[in-house]
Amino acid sequence: MSTTGIIFDVKRFAVHDGPGVRTTLFLKGCPLRCLWCHNPESMLVQPRLAYYVHKCLHCGECVSVCPTHAHALFDGKHAFDRSVCTACGACEEACLGSALKNYGEAISVDEAVQIVIEDRDFYGEDGGVTLSGGEPLFQMEFCCDFLKQLKALGIHTAVDTCGCVAWSALEKVLSVADIFLWDFKHSDREEHRRLTGLPNDLILENLNKLVECGARIEVRIPLVPGCNDSEENLSATAKILKKLHVERVRILPYHALARTKYEALGMKNAIHDFSPSEPEIVLCAVDIFRSRGINAE
Repeated sequence: MSTTGIIFDVKRFAVHDGPGVRTTLFLKGCPLRCLWCHNPESMLVQPRLAYYVHKCLHCGECVSVCPTHAHALFDGKHAFDRSVCTACGACEEACLGSALKNYGEAISVDEAVQIVIEDRDFYGEDGGVTLSGGEPLFQMEFCCDFLKQLKALGIHTAVDTCGCVAWSALEKVLSVADIFLWDFKHSDREEHRRLTGLPNDLILENLNKLVECGARIEVRIPLVPGCNDSEENLSATAKILKKLHVERVRILPYHALARTKYEALGMKNAIHDFSPSEPEIVLCAVDIFRSRGINAE
């Protein structure tokens, strides 16, 4: 029987999720609560309905199909009671204005493999498939079974992880992941806790173990203004990574493109407090790592 996972998106022809051209599957569930999270729909494993008010046509189609009466029309205006919504997806299919989006779809490993095989001709020698999230290893069994099938098919595999998972999860996919894309948030334990909800002890411990195992690792740093872009933090991060001899460090400029998602999901939005990364700050960050002999871009 094929293992089942919960995904919230599939991105085809991705060029920033590992080597070459890739297909990226985004899995739900994450242990961190980063203040700048671009994928708030990924935080919980359970499906969650988003309501984009500006797209609503007030047609009432959702009212007629909702089994829990989460939707209603009052004086021609749409009302949504999230407390009784079960995210069954019926309203999304009926919505004429695409105002309703159900984030979370059950998918078997066999079904996921069929999706990525459709793009195989575009992978070439360098490309392949990436598992991302959320934190994909939150759904360890699905990841392991999926990656095993891909390796049997000769498809290159990548796991994009925050590293805040049990070592057993990383160990289980070690032999079937060609590269780990390791998100590094902050060098300081307490600042990491303030910014993400948890300290970085487990993340650093797992990163050390992964290096000792000889895994191929690319460290990715989301550069968030006022959070982790100080010279002090970047220098401390470079000192940590220099000792580990990671293959590459990639600086990811911050952007605030997910603000509407928070509102649509009925979640508190912290993103409005942050501005996009200035190009010169990004270049300075790259120089800090390069000046210490680290391959950074």
